[in-house]
Amino acid sequence: MAENLRPTIIDFVEKYTARFADNTFLREKVGDSWTETSFKKTRDEGRILAAGFMALGLKKGEKVSLLSEGRNLWIMTELGILYAGGVDVPLSFKLESDYDLTFRINHSDSVYVVASEGEIHKIRRVIGKCPAVKKVILLDDIPLEKGEMYIGELRSMGLAFLKDHSDKLEERIASIGPDDYANISYTSGTTADPKGILLTHRNYTANVEQGSSVIGIEEGAVMLIVLPLDHCFAHVAGFYTMMMYGGSIATVPVGKTQLATLRNIPGAIKDVRPHIMLSVPAISRNFKKNIEAAVRAKGPKVEKLFDYAVKLAIGYNREYYNAGKPWIKQFWKKPLLHFFDRKLFKPVRDAAFGGRMRFFVGGGALLDIELQRWFCAIGVPVFQGYGLSEATPIICANSTGHAIFGSSGRTVEPMDIKICDEDHNPLPDGETGEIVIRGENVMAGYWKNPESTASTIIDGWLYTGDRGYLYAKNRRYLYVTGRFKSLLISADGEKYSPEGYEDSLTDGSKYIDQVIIHNNQNPYTIVLIVPNKEALRRWLKEKHSGVDPESVEGKELMLGCIQAECDSYRKGGSHEGMFPEKWLPSAIAVLPEPFTEQNGLVNSTSKIVRGKVEKFYADRIDYAYTPEGKQLLNPKNIESI
Repeated sequence: MAENLRPTIIDFVEKYTARFADNTFLREKVGDSWTETSFKKTRDEGRILAAGFMALGLKKGEKVSLLSEGRNLWIMTELGILYAGGVDVPLSFKLESDYDLTFRINHSDSVYVVASEGEIHKIRRVIGKCPAVKKVILLDDIPLEKGEMYIGELRSMGLAFLKDHSDKLEERIASIGPDDYANISYTSGTTADPKGILLTHRNYTANVEQGSSVIGIEEGAVMLIVLPLDHCFAHVAGFYTMMMYGGSIATVPVGKTQLATLRNIPGAIKDVRPHIMLSVPAISRNFKKNIEAAVRAKGPKVEKLFDYAVKLAIGYNREYYNAGKPWIKQFWKKPLLHFFDRKLFKPVRDAAFGGRMRFFVGGGALLDIELQRWFCAIGVPVFQGYGLSEATPIICANSTGHAIFGSSGRTVEPMDIKICDEDHNPLPDGETGEIVIRGENVMAGYWKNPESTASTIIDGWLYTGDRGYLYAKNRRYLYVTGRFKSLLISADGEKYSPEGYEDSLTDGSKYIDQVIIHNNQNPYTIVLIVPNKEALRRWLKEKHSGVDPESVEGKELMLGCIQAECDSYRKGGSHEGMFPEKWLPSAIAVLPEPFTEQNGLVNSTSKIVRGKVEKFYADRIDYAYTPEGKQLLNPKNIESI
């Protein structure tokens, strides 16, 4: 009985695939049509592949690296590894360097590697440097090279094994306990070698249970997963949560390249018509920009009316929990908003999200409040949550009926949380410090890294490295304010978290795509800006028709537009008082190219890697602290715009 209170992933899968046996669980496009796979079929295929891994020689506790785009076989293969008592090492398909791959495969002690057609070229490049790997298993039917086999052959071995040795699979399954490792999830390694986060079977099942305390899904709901499956956010908030509620998950059709797969997202939304999607701030911003571009294409009158309707809805909805209040001032907006929703917002939702979308679940620590208000205004709220892989990952989330925009939502239960100062002393509610949690979702530690484990988990408490505070009026709500490591430090030693300003500027300005502000004990703060050149040229044409955007005059005018966006946070500006004047940037460095995964300035979860940006643009940072570089119209800015 006690064992069932701490189920393994296998216990969990067995329970819910039996409960919803004939319901559709997986949706995948094969050729021109979407296929549907039932709960029972998913579980059965996982068992067959588990038997195949055992026939191949996989021992309990051995590691298998998995490198593929999101698809049914990704999920079934992982289930096969887990049912066989193995440990999955999911690798991001966004990894490009040989070092990143060989480090993870070798550091994890993987004895097998599973790869798709689109990713096998990376494995073939490095396999000679991975001596422990016994076999590479291909998910697709392409010509094999030495040491490789097809997943179909593994499946055939599994069927034969079940025919003669099904009892051995049952023995293996029975031997798996809740504290056995299920997964080694590697961090993005932004400062040093990546750390392997050890997540147990119970870490996962506990976090799914905890997640249900803050968010619920209706049976039969469809989720389109646009995030990589290698991250535990997609595991917990995606397929395990949908499994528990009897919902289904669809994956984006795989293209020939990563960019082609991204381009398949709109088509997948149109076909699947999802009720829910998982998101991160970068994806939310792209959806917003695409919707605004589609509205703009309908002409200036429609754009003006849409903007008015959005502003009206934002004013009415406020921070969600206080929507429509005070009634005496807001009641007149309701019939107008009903009209606008029918005539403007519903067509936008139908075109962009398929017509059934209820909400996004947003991951990542910070999602600017203005972006939350905007999506709620058009009728598709992005319910912000917060977590990290070391917590498997969900710590808190907003949800339908229980949201405060600006917060990261209600903390999950059961879980202990406290906010600590730099000496690990608890702080009162409302005061900002390090977010520290304790619960069954806390990782087992870092693989082969006892020093980092000991400094991160102290007396069972996980020190997240993130800053935040518990809402004084209701301590169930957590506000995340940024990373400790990203703090700005002024010349007098005072510290400040930059993320709020950065997100507000990118989400609030159509002329600015990416932002990093910097101050490392300097006399003033500077801002590194990646401009939206297309939007700036459109602005120039509207405001200064006849001026060539390639001329010096045109470039100076566009730089002035960027300056005005930054100055809107100063005294007298439209965003006055949002952030302390002291920390607002005094110099602007306009950059010639965006931060991307290709140039290493964005990680696999679409987050800008601050330290790498600062290193990459060290010369521009130094220049911004010179008398010439502090001037807006300096030669480097004019060249970059």
